[in-house]
Amino acid sequence: MLIQALIFLLDAVASAFVTVLLLRFHLQVTRASFNNPLAQFCMALTDFVVKPMRRVVPGLWGLDMATLLLAWLVQYLLLLLVVALKGSALSLSPLAFGGLALLALLELAKTALWMVIFLQFMLFVISFVNPHSPYMGLLSAMNRPFVRRIQKFIPPIGNIDLSPMVVMLLCSVLLNFILPWLALQIGVGLM
Repeated sequence: MLIQALIFLLDAVASAFVTVLLLRFHLQVTRASFNNPLAQFCMALTDFVVKPMRRVVPGLWGLDMATLLLAWLVQYLLLLLVVALKGSALSLSPLAFGGLALLALLELAKTALWMVIFLQFMLFVISFVNPHSPYMGLLSAMNRPFVRRIQKFIPPIGNIDLSPMVVMLLCSVLLNFILPWLALQIGVGLM
């Protein structure tokens, strides 16, 4: 019972930190303004690990690979700790460590997809509740790369933009069908 509580606590803290790291990465990729409280929060919370890591891990194609690598590393360490706390650490082979690394990558993808769904939903809600909100520009910038690609194929119909709904639907398909199948394939490879 105590081990389960510890695993829950570790998962909650590590998942929150991974989400903030991925949010920071997403803000940088979308070139959203960092002059807002959300971006300042992400920077303040993650600078202590991102700045030293940037000295070691260079950027790639304008992407902050240090932040992304840190998010994966935290997720990987969480999986290792959970395996160790459950008592099956002795049975881990080198192949199992590779499988856990791939599972950590899938967990990052899952978190990123949930973040995209949440951002799309927030943009939808704020556009109805308070379209002149100071967060409207930030949310638009963060959602623009996803929505813009869909809008090429599905233009607004009668001033109603269906592209956020399509983005959320595609993310849901990935979350509910593709990622579980990949996790199952990796899990089979671990046994």
